[in-house]
Amino acid sequence: MSRPMIQAAVTMNQLQNKLDLIGNNMANSQTTGYKNRQTDFSSLLFQQINNLSDPANAEGRLTPDGIRVGAGAKLGATNIDLSHGAIVETERVLDAALTGENHFFQIETTENGVTETRYTRDGSFYLNPVNNNQSVMLTTKDGDPVLGENGPIIIAEGFDGIAIQEDGQIMVDRGNQTEIAGSIAAVDIARPRLLEAAGENAFRLPNLAELELTMGEVIRDVPQDEAILQSGALEQSNVDVAQQMTDMMMTQRSYQLNARTISMGDQMQGLINQLR
Repeated sequence: MSRPMIQAAVTMNQLQNKLDLIGNNMANSQTTGYKNRQTDFSSLLFQQINNLSDPANAEGRLTPDGIRVGAGAKLGATNIDLSHGAIVETERVLDAALTGENHFFQIETTENGVTETRYTRDGSFYLNPVNNNQSVMLTTKDGDPVLGENGPIIIAEGFDGIAIQEDGQIMVDRGNQTEIAGSIAAVDIARPRLLEAAGENAFRLPNLAELELTMGEVIRDVPQDEAILQSGALEQSNVDVAQQMTDMMMTQRSYQLNARTISMGDQMQGLINQLR
């Protein structure tokens, strides 16, 4: 296979990955708090890496040892667009939309026996019974606990009404009295580009020790006396469907161009073989 055909084949594979990402963005255009994903391409003109030690690898080599020539393009990075989405009022008492830049709710998830803290902008909360129906816990729609100042927010049963205040405090009515049942502990991610998509509309942090960072350098607590959210409202996805459609058409055209390159290269090689 000629070099232009190799370049086209490699690039087509990466363009397919971009199409998959665009499809994921469009599928989540109505998902509460979803953040748009963007792609950056980088050239594979060359890569300097160590070759395998097998002597057979040197047969037919056109470049010095330790260097491999690459061809085409690849997805260099997938970035998360953390710009705010539109806030829509729902008038539901357990809905909350964060208003601060780079603020996130903390949730506790357990997968394969491993419990970790994840971060989300989705403020659609629910009350799930715990302790033999003696209490309720504030959770996400998937049942993951929402974290407060002292861990999961658990409220004793028997209240008549509930409301989330702008500072994150959860107020419940019991008869003629109103009491504070807990407080949502939102955090400020100082380095939001470190966040990794963890599925279910949530993010996680990478291993900070490997990056020589501490938790204090990345996460800051949001002061409890500040207005951090809008109750009875939800933040919508920040996906621009029109822009996604444009990107999809451009990517499809690029894919077709590279496919045409392979087809024409194949035809030219066929003509060469016939001349022989």
